[in-house]
Amino acid sequence: MQQAIANKPEMVTIRQAAQRGILPERTLRRLVAQNKIPVLRSGKTMYLNFTRLCEQLQKGEGEVWE
Repeated sequence: MQQAIANKPEMVTIRQAAQRGILPERTLRRLVAQNKIPVLRSGKTMYLNFTRLCEQLQKGEGEVWE
Protein backbone atom coordinates (compact mmCIF):
# COMPACT_ATOMS: atom_id res chain seq x y z
CA MET A 1 0.00 0.00 0.00
CA GLN A 2 2.78 2.47 0.88
CA GLN A 3 4.59 1.70 -2.37
CA ALA A 4 1.46 2.62 -4.35
CA ILE A 5 1.33 5.96 -2.56
CA ALA A 6 5.04 6.58 -3.19
CA ASN A 7 4.53 6.00 -6.94
CA LYS A 8 1.55 8.34 -7.13
CA PRO A 9 1.95 10.70 -10.10
CA GLU A 10 1.82 14.43 -9.54
CA MET A 11 -1.28 15.69 -11.34
CA VAL A 12 -1.46 19.41 -12.13
CA THR A 13 -3.61 21.64 -14.27
CA ILE A 14 -2.23 23.03 -17.51
CA ARG A 15 -1.90 26.46 -15.91
CA GLN A 16 0.02 25.03 -12.94
CA ALA A 17 2.40 23.20 -15.28
CA ALA A 18 2.99 26.41 -17.24
CA GLN A 19 3.65 28.35 -14.02
CA ARG A 20 6.40 25.85 -13.21
CA GLY A 21 8.13 26.83 -16.42
CA ILE A 22 7.89 23.50 -18.22
CA LEU A 23 6.31 25.00 -21.37
CA PRO A 24 4.10 28.02 -22.04
CA GLU A 25 0.39 27.48 -21.31
CA ARG A 26 -0.54 28.07 -24.95
CA THR A 27 1.91 25.39 -26.10
CA LEU A 28 0.62 22.89 -23.54
CA ARG A 29 -2.99 23.53 -24.61
CA ARG A 30 -2.03 23.11 -28.27
CA LEU A 31 -0.29 19.80 -27.56
CA VAL A 32 -3.34 18.58 -25.63
CA ALA A 33 -5.62 19.60 -28.53
CA GLN A 34 -3.37 17.63 -30.91
CA ASN A 35 -3.59 14.60 -28.57
CA LYS A 36 0.19 14.64 -28.08
CA ILE A 37 -0.11 14.99 -24.30
CA PRO A 38 -2.62 12.79 -22.45
CA VAL A 39 -4.85 14.51 -19.91
CA LEU A 40 -7.38 13.51 -17.31
CA ARG A 41 -10.53 15.58 -17.60
CA SER A 42 -12.76 16.45 -14.68
CA GLY A 43 -15.52 18.72 -15.88
CA LYS A 44 -13.84 21.60 -17.69
CA THR A 45 -10.54 21.12 -15.88
CA MET A 46 -7.74 19.14 -17.49
CA TYR A 47 -5.00 17.53 -15.42
CA LEU A 48 -1.57 16.52 -16.69
CA ASN A 49 0.63 13.82 -15.22
CA PHE A 50 3.41 16.32 -14.48
CA THR A 51 5.90 13.66 -13.44
CA ARG A 52 5.54 11.74 -16.71
CA LEU A 53 5.53 14.91 -18.82
CA CYS A 54 8.83 16.03 -17.30
CA GLU A 55 10.33 12.59 -17.91
CA GLN A 56 9.18 12.63 -21.54
CA LEU A 57 10.58 16.10 -22.15
CA GLN A 58 13.93 15.29 -20.52
CA LYS A 59 14.35 12.12 -22.56
CA GLY A 60 12.95 13.65 -25.75
CA GLU A 61 10.58 10.71 -26.15
CA GLY A 62 6.95 10.42 -27.02
CA GLU A 63 4.80 12.22 -29.52
CA VAL A 64 5.50 15.59 -27.96
CA TRP A 65 8.49 15.93 -30.29
CA GLU A 66 6.98 14.33 -33.41
